[in-house]
Amino acid sequence: MKKIVIIVLALVLLLPVIASIQMAQPAAGEVLKSDKERITSPDVSPSGQALLVEGNSVFAFELYQALREKEGNKEDNLFYSPYSISLALAMTYAGACNETAQQMADTLQFILEQERLHPAFNWLDAELATRGEGAQGKDGEGFRLNIVNAIWGQKDCTFLSDFLDVLAENYGAGLRILDFITEAEKSRLTINDWVSDQTEGRIEDLIPQGAIDALTRLVLTNAIYFNAAWEHPFDKDMTADGPFYLLDGGQVSVPMMKQTESFGYTEGEGYQAVELLYDGCELSMVILLPEAGNFEAFEEGLQAQQVSDIISGLQPTEVALTMPRFEFDSDFSLKDTLADMGMPIAFSGGADFSGMTGNRELFISDVVHKAFVAVDEAGTEAAAATAVIMPTSAAPEPAVEVTIDRPFVFLIRDIETGAILFVGRVLNPGA
Repeated sequence: MKKIVIIVLALVLLLPVIASIQMAQPAAGEVLKSDKERITSPDVSPSGQALLVEGNSVFAFELYQALREKEGNKEDNLFYSPYSISLALAMTYAGACNETAQQMADTLQFILEQERLHPAFNWLDAELATRGEGAQGKDGEGFRLNIVNAIWGQKDCTFLSDFLDVLAENYGAGLRILDFITEAEKSRLTINDWVSDQTEGRIEDLIPQGAIDALTRLVLTNAIYFNAAWEHPFDKDMTADGPFYLLDGGQVSVPMMKQTESFGYTEGEGYQAVELLYDGCELSMVILLPEAGNFEAFEEGLQAQQVSDIISGLQPTEVALTMPRFEFDSDFSLKDTLADMGMPIAFSGGADFSGMTGNRELFISDVVHKAFVAVDEAGTEAAAATAVIMPTSAAPEPAVEVTIDRPFVFLIRDIETGAILFVGRVLNPGA
């Protein structure tokens, strides 16, 4: 499936068929806003900023370890957006209570308490919104890193004002009124059209048929679109087919891009690392290349502190870089993965999301995530989508050679904050 760049997360929450009618019934599509405006300059201490990014980074690689072990993932390329997943589940966490909230916090590495966590996400979103001024996108148009949130609620269902206020103030999301009970399919198409619009048509049909029905009461959506040119583009005339060596000892022939340039570079026991800046020098791709025969051991030990140490060691170095042009997508269910990581109660009838509606009927039935990445001579386009479905309980120096002709791990990060936006691995760029 050749979809592209974005990171979309949809959280579908379902309540009892008979909901109390405690508010007016606006027309479908009307936006019922909290009386709170988004806080444009959230007051977040430097320690709070650091704890948010630290926790998100720890979760990013704990999730990597969990995903790589899942049956069906062990021999495939892998790509996902930990930031997208964290952001969508943070909005869900705003309505979680008691043990459900504690398990979510522990699993998602939400180190900050609720009243500090959501403003910290707002701060990070505001920081990322400033990136790329005057920079170019991969397609020759302007740089894009767009992050948008929306909430979709059943027209006759009451949601607690405190919950809506948190989302309005920190995520910029107003409640858009739909009628899931009598127009489930129309509502699904409305949300999917919004997602498509926000992602420049790269994510279509995010919510599949049947996922929304008469029990649906709330859908939370987040869309992220990323499109950036390299600071040092590759010359297409230098690209030529070359071998990429697979883990099983075989090889495939794929387009290999080449250039010699000053890149951030470091090496350690059993690996090399190189950082490719995007235009504007505010974001980058960091490639971690284990030595031949060492991929499994390196991957098994991969965690946030190790990645942080590697990034800290990057130094400008003349590098003769050879790397594959690649494009692929991933898709998987996160329900079992997240439950195994420590938040099983959220997926059970014992879940407590009473902070959303005042009752405890909601639980998560599944979390589906899809992502796409395309890397070529010009730059990178990346995208991801998540659905959280909740039903009722019912020269100077010789150039260092880096030839990325074997499996590698890569990530896309914001340099100033350290926020990790995407993580992936390439086992077979020709797949």
